[in-house]
Amino acid sequence: MQRTLHDLGDLVTERPRDIQVTYSQHHCCKCRIYFNADMLDLAPPKSHYTRRVIALAVRLVVEDGLPYRAASWHLWRDHRVFVPFATIQNWVEGGGKKGRAAHRHRVSGRRAG
Repeated sequence: MQRTLHDLGDLVTERPRDIQVTYSQHHCCKCRIYFNADMLDLAPPKSHYTRRVIALAVRLVVEDGLPYRAASWHLWRDHRVFVPFATIQNWVEGGGKKGRAAHRHRVSGRRAG
């Protein structure tokens, strides 16, 4: 099985890379379970982007304060990696980054009540 991942590539030469990952499916006879090789270090499950792309996109929005569309344009203009702005929005909001400042008084992430 193969999976294509979009990566920033070499930042010095500003050349992005599409990584073609070939992986295998394994079977445990004892547990009777099929499983794929672990690629969590490289990319989240079912993602088309590496963790480096995701981290940069989230940092652009959270730390640099760019709107989602501007962050998408920045990734394309400066790194030649196209990421739809809605995908960046899902990464940011899914990570719990947006709106965190309003709830700083909570020690845990749990809601009161």
